Amino acid sequence: MIIGRVVSTVVSSRKYDSLQGLKFLVIEPFYGKDKECFIAADVIGAGIGELVLITTGEPTKYALHREAPVDAIVVGILDKEPAI
Repeated sequence: MIIGRVVSTVVSSRKYDSLQGLKFLVIEPFYGKDKECFIAADVIGAGIGELVLITTGEPTKYALHREAPVDAIVVGILDKEPAI
């Protein structure tokens, strides 16, 4: 799992059928030296500036109620910044 900050949204007018209705967010990792942003699907309503908990890889299929080609998904919104 990854903790990250939502920095932007992704807008797409056309996408794969099983991705219809999913919101996509640009996430910047909160920990570590690598600050390379990545895209995560969101079904819980996270917004720009919020800290979120992301799951990646195989477990993402359990967070969706349908099959979709997604490799990162928001599974939680953090109430406060974790202590380092």
